[in-house]
Amino acid sequence: MKIRLALSATLFVFALCSLSHAARGQQAPGPGAMPATAMPSVVQVPLEAQPSDHFDAVAATNAYLARIPAEARARSDAYFEGGYWLMLWDFLYGAIVAILLLQLRWSAGMRNLAERITRFKPLQTLIYWTEYLVVTSILGFPLEVYEGYSREHKYGLATQTFGPWLSDQFKGLLIGIILGGLIVTALFGVVRRLPNTWWIWGSVVSILFVIFSVMISPVYISPLFNTSKLLDDPRVTGPILSMAHGNGIAVDKVYEIDASKQSTRMSANVSGLGNTMRITLNDNLLKRASPEEVQFVMGHEMGHYVLNHIPKDMLFLSVVIVLLFGLLRWSLEWSLARWGEKWQIHGITDTAVVPLVVLIGLIFFFVLTPITNTQTRTSEYEADMYGLNTSRQPDGMAQAAIHLGEYRKMNPGPMEEFIFFDHPSGRNRIFAGMRWKAENLKLFAKP
Repeated sequence: MKIRLALSATLFVFALCSLSHAARGQQAPGPGAMPATAMPSVVQVPLEAQPSDHFDAVAATNAYLARIPAEARARSDAYFEGGYWLMLWDFLYGAIVAILLLQLRWSAGMRNLAERITRFKPLQTLIYWTEYLVVTSILGFPLEVYEGYSREHKYGLATQTFGPWLSDQFKGLLIGIILGGLIVTALFGVVRRLPNTWWIWGSVVSILFVIFSVMISPVYISPLFNTSKLLDDPRVTGPILSMAHGNGIAVDKVYEIDASKQSTRMSANVSGLGNTMRITLNDNLLKRASPEEVQFVMGHEMGHYVLNHIPKDMLFLSVVIVLLFGLLRWSLEWSLARWGEKWQIHGITDTAVVPLVVLIGLIFFFVLTPITNTQTRTSEYEADMYGLNTSRQPDGMAQAAIHLGEYRKMNPGPMEEFIFFDHPSGRNRIFAGMRWKAENLKLFAKP
């Protein structure tokens, strides 16, 4: 039981640490500095995409795709396809580390050290968790350097030097120790006090922890990595706030985040929950995107808010968490009966069981990848449609899809998109915009 709870906690901490990766941004080069392998900084509306009596959505889509230099497309395809292999290597590397901690009885040794330091169970759990997170971070550091630093620089997506990058990793580790320590301690407390129903109450505690994390993230987590400020340019905020008010969104502030100090990626997001919910765009988007593009992107983000995607995502994740705990309830007992003595793990209330929980969780989420990606991709498509109808900027949507194509494959196969894409592909997004434009040509007719 205890292992299952700890696994959830571990995975949630990894999710929290991923907030720091999501916050990574970097300085966008000016239009004249873009290399030949980069996407165009300014995407002009091609002739085939301009309104006419013979407008064709497919031809307009192909015309937009033709604006992408062949070298840029090959580069983004190579980057994104390399991510397929990284998913596998991340899974295998994490599984190997978990197995080593069990087989070499390092996990049992870390538990013994915690017990020698104190007899107080919650403090033992916190000490063990700190040991575990530090050891696994060290073991996983080479892969993290390649994946999060070297590879990003190789493809021109990162601007952060190694020192600041390492500082962000250290911040993520501290967040994992503090917040992860709280949830792991709480979960082990549930296992010890409710030995028959721990998996039910562990699910409840984990879901509440996820809600808490989402609420505090924009206010307390993100500022540790980036500085956000109110966007006060009326040329940008005017159309955005007009869209918001016209759609019944009671918001009078738009936030900008300095992602350019870490990455060249253009993005925006809806984060938080309740009073902490906010819409934020990064400074790369402001520097490189057209006004039409910014309006579509913000309409898309408003769609997430209006369509209640954050609560829906929480509901979906809650179902996943319950399924995970149900799996843990069976798999932990079976695994410990078979190998527990060899690993020197005394039961599910033993903190040394954490690597086993993590191993089971890794397998669970690896197998679930196509399902979780489909759920996210569906929400993104819905937000795209809302953004189109709100902003009425189909060409801005096409321009945004091309810019996002700097690190996403533009034209994957159907099965490839189903398995690996958590957003609609660039081609499908451009086609959706052109299809919408074809049905609303009167909006673009010259007086």
